[in-house]
Amino acid sequence: MKSHTKYLWFNTSKRRQYIRITDEVEQALTESGIREGMVLVSAMHITAGVWVNDAEEGIISDIDEMLEKIAPYGPDYRHHRTGEDNGDAHLKSILVHNQVVLPVTDGRLDLGPWQQVFYTEFDGQRKKRVVIKIIGE
Repeated sequence: MKSHTKYLWFNTSKRRQYIRITDEVEQALTESGIREGMVLVSAMHITAGVWVNDAEEGIISDIDEMLEKIAPYGPDYRHHRTGEDNGDAHLKSILVHNQVVLPVTDGRLDLGPWQQVFYTEFDGQRKKRVVIKIIGE
């Protein structure tokens, strides 16, 4: 079994931002030379997430609105007693998850016809990273 690791770095221009990273994950897979296996894509920060869904703008807006309703920015979360103001970002990260595992078949990501991989930042405007770990043959 072989493995390959690649890091992606982000410094978002907004506090909350949705970034399609499917191409970067596919590039890491090509670099790995692995033909059959799995790809783990994991946000390395507790206020970010990685998820799979459609790249259509309407669904991304719907997801953003849903997350804001469930965990709105601004309320006095207990976490804010630490001096931070990102309690909502921690909750949003839990809702979209911090990582995904993707199948690799014949050297390609084995995604459905509309599935794309996203990195989502909920407390941005500073340097953050994602790890891509590929294992297989």
